[in-house]
Amino acid sequence: MDEAFWQTKWERGEIGFHEPCPNALLTRYLPALRLPAGARVFVPLCGMSLDIHWLLAQGYAVVGSELSRIAVTRLFAALGLVPHVTPLGALDRFEAGKLCVFVGNILDLTPTQLGAVDGVYDRAALIALPATMRAAYASHLVALTRAAPQLLICLEYDPSRRAGPPFAVDETMLRQYYATTFTLNRVARQSVPGGLKGACPAWESVWTLTPLQYATGP
Repeated sequence: MDEAFWQTKWERGEIGFHEPCPNALLTRYLPALRLPAGARVFVPLCGMSLDIHWLLAQGYAVVGSELSRIAVTRLFAALGLVPHVTPLGALDRFEAGKLCVFVGNILDLTPTQLGAVDGVYDRAALIALPATMRAAYASHLVALTRAAPQLLICLEYDPSRRAGPPFAVDETMLRQYYATTFTLNRVARQSVPGGLKGACPAWESVWTLTPLQYATGP
């Protein structure tokens, strides 16, 4: 992960990826994961996303990971929460109420530190990483969450027309990363109004990833 790149984005306020309201694909398709009431949801590379506000309002406990301390400080402030901060080696853990966020590189986060989660919501993590890093992230995420089911939102576009981030991730790539662990089901695909920043047409695909042991049964 290019830590300096993302730290600079937050320091300069270049956060066009931050949406001004909860993501409509999250609010529509999260029920497809069939999470229990009060489930613990992991949000990798969470920033200060309003998706977290929505998840908390639905009664979920939320645990996130984020590189930028600026983003996490703003997230807790926007929620009116004063976090307790605990140093954990390369990471810091911010906690208040039903929200916990680990500040630092997600690859430094361990399953023991994270604890058990019931589901993963990945809107901006996989597509934020270049191909050279994506497989390592995906493998780490599976191990980190003990193959918890995922709601995953990807972008599809012609990468020859525009360089990422966000990067194009299509079905072939997803199957390379996840098909040995999950059953992949695309539940929606829609065009992005105006394309990808006006550079080229783009589509958002919504996937549910169900662990194979649950998908296939006994």
